[in-house]
Amino acid sequence: MPTKYLSKYYLYTMTAIIKSPRNSFTIMNELVLPNDTNTLNNLMGGRLLHWMDIAAAISAQKHCNRIVVTASVDNVSFHHPIKLGDVITIEAQVTRAFTTSMEVRLSVWAENIPSGSRVKSNEAYYTFVALDQDAEIIKVPGIDPETEEEQKLYDGALRRRQLRLILGGKMKAQDATELKALFLDTEL
Repeated sequence: MPTKYLSKYYLYTMTAIIKSPRNSFTIMNELVLPNDTNTLNNLMGGRLLHWMDIAAAISAQKHCNRIVVTASVDNVSFHHPIKLGDVITIEAQVTRAFTTSMEVRLSVWAENIPSGSRVKSNEAYYTFVALDQDAEIIKVPGIDPETEEEQKLYDGALRRRQLRLILGGKMKAQDATELKALFLDTEL
């Protein structure tokens, strides 16, 4: 068998590897400078999304030890404006790994260092897939939640994934068993 196929076979069989969510935990800090802001001296949303994508990609790469690409971005709500001069902290961690994709949860905090105030500004979920050396999608290691919070996020990830697939036209609503279980009493 050619080496190319042997290496792909090895990559496809490495999913027996299980990792802890904490292994993917990533913290990224950025100082909001004038070039990052709009005319109201607030951080531009697009700049924040760019930084969030970078932090999430680092987290996903730490989980699978491969190059990753963004597959989807869930709803990102801006709860609090981030001002010029604030320091943002983006925390990212893989919540669940599926066959070839990983869900990454992000929390964004804005800190005004002179005043000592810190506020949570954003939360979002990004989905990534891992690529091999030929830019082909490959399987990723599994994940084993260790804390109650990690387990809660892990359990919810399947419902969020089903919703993403429905909205993306890749799954029929009637096939989303986890989502249906939230709304239907299966004993009726």
